[in-house]
Amino acid sequence: MARATTINPTRMELTRIKGRLHTARRGHKLLKDKRDELMRQFWDIVFQNRELRARVEAGLLGANHAMSVASAMMGPRLFEQALLYPQQQIKLHVRFESLVGISVPRYDTKTRHSRSATFPYSFAQTNGELDTALGVLADVFQDMLRLAEVEKTMQLLAEEIEKTRRRVNALEHVMIPEMQRNIKYITMKLEENDRSTKIRLMKVKDMVLKQAHDFKE
Repeated sequence: MARATTINPTRMELTRIKGRLHTARRGHKLLKDKRDELMRQFWDIVFQNRELRARVEAGLLGANHAMSVASAMMGPRLFEQALLYPQQQIKLHVRFESLVGISVPRYDTKTRHSRSATFPYSFAQTNGELDTALGVLADVFQDMLRLAEVEKTMQLLAEEIEKTRRRVNALEHVMIPEMQRNIKYITMKLEENDRSTKIRLMKVKDMVLKQAHDFKE
């Protein structure tokens, strides 16, 4: 209430604050709707993240097991030589899409083979466990990229939810109540001024009537 006493209690100021209050209420509703939609999108992404993380962890666990078996059967030296010269190149392209007004990343890959062979080694010197491990890694790679997209999207959504929540709270608990107090203060002042004006006019009228009556007598 202390701040309300610093404003100019005029009808023009009252009209201006009422306009601001109307705009603030509309903005508050829009921000609440945005916050709710962000929360809905966030929980959808959370469920996707759980499924993807479970698949990625299971795939990496299977690949690690197959790699360990292949290394034990082939020997560390032959195992390293088999994987020393990769035959594929993967280029990662990042693009952005809008999700509830937020730019979220999308990862696209393009694979180029230096030869016709997919595996960078001769099948005569390796065993099937190494083929299995690389096949599992190739399968889980796309899930890993999708998991990276999802987790980055979750981070961006969480940040936007927090910013939107702060704006909603600022409007709901600070700005709108302050404008309502200011409107009440100005209204009371204007009513008080109107009463004072009426009292002065009544006194002036009484004085005029008294003077007119005395003059006639």
